[in-house]
Amino acid sequence: MTLRDFINRLLGRQPASATMAKQRLQLVLAHDRSDLNPELLEKMRSEILEVVSRYVEIDVEGGDVSLETEDRVTALVANLPIKRARAVPLTAVAEQAEG
Repeated sequence: MTLRDFINRLLGRQPASATMAKQRLQLVLAHDRSDLNPELLEKMRSEILEVVSRYVEIDVEGGDVSLETEDRVTALVANLPIKRARAVPLTAVAEQAEG
C-alpha cells in the first residue's frame, strides 16, 4: 500500500474504477502464474494464520493473505494486524505439556 492509498483510505476516498480494474487484473494474473487453486490458497491462509497466532494475537477478520504481482514476480503477501504479543508462545506451552 502506498502512502497515497493510505491517505485515501483514511479520508474515505474511493479508488478510481480504472485502479480497481488494474488491481483485479493483477490478482487474476498472479493466480494464473502461481498455478494455485482457490482451495489451496485458502488452506495456506488458514495455516499461516494458525502459525502466526501461536506467537502473537492477531485480528483474523482484519487480516488478509493474498497474491500480488509486480514486475512479473508473484509474491504471497500476509497483512496481519497484530493486537499484542503473547507472553509465552503457544508452542512453548504445548511443548511443556508434552514433556
